[in-house]
Amino acid sequence: MPLDPISAGFSLAQVAINKIWPDKTEQEKAELAAAVSIVNGQLEINKVEAANPNVWSSGWRPYIGWVCGTAFAWNWIGLPVAKVIAEYAGYPITLSAADMTEMMPVLLGMLGLGAMRSYDKTKGTS
Repeated sequence: MPLDPISAGFSLAQVAINKIWPDKTEQEKAELAAAVSIVNGQLEINKVEAANPNVWSSGWRPYIGWVCGTAFAWNWIGLPVAKVIAEYAGYPITLSAADMTEMMPVLLGMLGLGAMRSYDKTKGTS
């Protein structure tokens, strides 16, 4: 097979151009595939952890859910009730609400995963 110097030159130029100015769509596809692979790996780890009968391995998810739920209950039920009772007793106090900016992403992520699992159960998938 004879070597075609013109085709080889074009091929070399194309490789050089792709190295200098890579195709964004291909690069984005590769980055997305890597991210999906990482998420899928974490999901498999989560399944194994959740199936563990040891409370120290599988119990942290419910614990985080209870902590977030307790903070929500404090902010919208406990705090107003405590302020009214203290005011009525003649001891007005200043109590602050729990900071939800760090807790909301955790809780919403857990709620989203819970909703996905509920959907899976209704469809009979594992």
